[in-house]
Amino acid sequence: MTTPPIDLEAEKQEILRRYRGLLRAAKLSKSRADRRAIRKAFDISLEAHKDMRRKSGEPYIYHPISVARVVAEEMGLDTTSIVCALLHDTVEDTYLTLDDVEQLFGKRERDIVDGLTKMSGVFDPGTSAQAENFRKMLLTLSDDARVILIKLADRLDNMRTLDHMRPDKQQKIASETLFMYAPLAHRLGLYSMKTELEDLSLKYKEPEDYELIETKLRKGKAVRTRFINAFTLPIRRSLDEQGVAYEILGRPKSIYSIWTKMQKQRVSFEEVYDVFAIRIILESDAEHEKADAWRTYSIVTDYYQPNPDRLRDWISLPKANGYESLHTTVMSPSGKWVEVQIRSRRMNEIAEKGLAAHWRYKQGGEDEGKAASQNLDNWLVQVREMLDSGETDAVDFIDEFKLNLNSEEIYVFTPNGDLFNLPKGATTLDFAFRVHTQIGSRCIGAKVNHKLVPLSHQLSSGDQVEIITSRKQKPKENWLNYVVTASARSKIRHALRDEERAVANDGKDKLRKWMRRKEIAFNDANIDSLMRRLKDDSPHALFLRIANGDLDLDRLGGFSVEKNKLVWIKTPAVPPSATKVPVAQPPSKNDVLLIGEGMQKIDYSLASCCNPIPGDEVFGFVMVSGGIKVHRQNCPNATNLLSKYAYRAMKAQWTSRTAKQFEVTLNFTGIDDVGLVNAVTKVISDDMHVNMRAISFDSADGTFDGLVRVLVTDTEHLKKLQAKLLDVPGVWTVERVDEG
Repeated sequence: MTTPPIDLEAEKQEILRRYRGLLRAAKLSKSRADRRAIRKAFDISLEAHKDMRRKSGEPYIYHPISVARVVAEEMGLDTTSIVCALLHDTVEDTYLTLDDVEQLFGKRERDIVDGLTKMSGVFDPGTSAQAENFRKMLLTLSDDARVILIKLADRLDNMRTLDHMRPDKQQKIASETLFMYAPLAHRLGLYSMKTELEDLSLKYKEPEDYELIETKLRKGKAVRTRFINAFTLPIRRSLDEQGVAYEILGRPKSIYSIWTKMQKQRVSFEEVYDVFAIRIILESDAEHEKADAWRTYSIVTDYYQPNPDRLRDWISLPKANGYESLHTTVMSPSGKWVEVQIRSRRMNEIAEKGLAAHWRYKQGGEDEGKAASQNLDNWLVQVREMLDSGETDAVDFIDEFKLNLNSEEIYVFTPNGDLFNLPKGATTLDFAFRVHTQIGSRCIGAKVNHKLVPLSHQLSSGDQVEIITSRKQKPKENWLNYVVTASARSKIRHALRDEERAVANDGKDKLRKWMRRKEIAFNDANIDSLMRRLKDDSPHALFLRIANGDLDLDRLGGFSVEKNKLVWIKTPAVPPSATKVPVAQPPSKNDVLLIGEGMQKIDYSLASCCNPIPGDEVFGFVMVSGGIKVHRQNCPNATNLLSKYAYRAMKAQWTSRTAKQFEVTLNFTGIDDVGLVNAVTKVISDDMHVNMRAISFDSADGTFDGLVRVLVTDTEHLKKLQAKLLDVPGVWTVERVDEG
């Protein structure tokens, strides 16, 4: 099949149309100088990318224009951001250099484009290029927040155009987005972007579930609109009577948040009660916005009964990402709970655009939303401290960073009444390090609400905390078990490394003296030789063993010294059987699973965390030991593995369904009744002829929860069994359970 010829003139017109759309979106770039800079960046990017095309076959220039438009229209950023968005791929993919960018635009533009350019070069085996790149990007966060914002815009455009990528690439990019980029957008307060990134990730990771929820939301739109109009009618009347300027929006919750609720609560779409929220946006000035929000809350609760456990005041105490809003959940006349969000226009902009709006307010010198801005600044300081701590392993760093991205918050006070926000589950030791690194390092305990508590004591919102310190105290290894914040963990590790370095230096001195006595040259070659002989991973590990007394150099034998060189005396070879590494064997020679780009038959083992069976969508993952583990695409660990180690993932596909049986665990729930267990076992054994390995049922207050382990041949066999079991009277749900 021949591809149709490319209409270059039509493409040229389309590029021009998109560029004009970008200029219309750039509302903050109205001056001649701004327009000249944008035009210059566009021309350079167009020329640099002129021979490049995207996977869809479209000209590559569409991508930088789209990213620049997100930056201008959806984030409302400045000319410098738009220029850097247009240039963000040029240094990595074309002849343009960072020096060229600096010469043409300036030092600031060079630094931002540098932050957006992936790290080049070869990484050490076992390291994650994705984690290294992400850490490099975060390093620029403390210098210029625009790097992160443009990177998120870049990721959003990539997700919007993911249809044209290979399925394995789609899985890798969607996993990476869900694992790190969506939580980062959430932490930076970019809720609209976070929502779209999550929904698009779900579209590729769980396409059937996504389609189901999206269809049901679309079909229920008219009913929702009628309900919202009726619900908000009395509220509108009261606000109009009081002369309040406002806007009311009724918005469905995101597909991803509905899906998450369905998974966590194990309910159907129809059973998720808060499918939408009503937002009241007030046209208030900064001086009156808090009073206006509470006045509106009073109007809402005059008509509808509120749930006292669901009141959230993020106006008095903004979230760490700057989010300000008043949330309440009220009961509607039809018996449905409805979430109502009340906020000012300024709060809504910060809620939608987060760090982008915060950054712009700060650059403009405005004094609005001081508390929200301060919280965001505090978080950026913590990120800076983590980056400055010298954490060497990028994957560990990303795991630590991820810990605090999505955590709920608590608010605690110092004895002087100063307020600190911490993630839920934070301890007195977390608080001590949050106040100051020295206070954390010397912390021996604390008084919480005037009562003495240990370092591991978990804090609650409203606690007043006084830290007790001692000059003799030093951070200890077990402190890592007492903290949950990434910044505290990073500071403890940094202190432990400093102490370890001092100990290793003592060991190095001991080794130098021993080698001098034995007339061995103290050089890298001899140290490496000793290290290999003693099977130490590094000279540092060797020095530590010597310093700690785990290695007595005076008892070391089996060597001679020739011209100041350490020479080891050969010992009999170890029998081959003692060193042979067993190769992972497939479960059966009848199982046909093809792995890799060439779709070859390679030895593998099945991951115990998700127990894949023939018919499941799967991928192979190369283990550090060299074996290949096969996981389901929707394995609980898949997002983590693919986001950090995509280069170790391999395509995998079942090519036949054999008579071999695979063990699967099913979870039942329903209404308890006489003979229920007998009815279930009859369906499994007699009707479906399926072998059972184990069965257990717990009954309480008329309901039951059960587990059964069965042997099935493939996913079709499993689906038929589930359908049959759902026909048993009293059974409500039958779901496959992941073992891990």
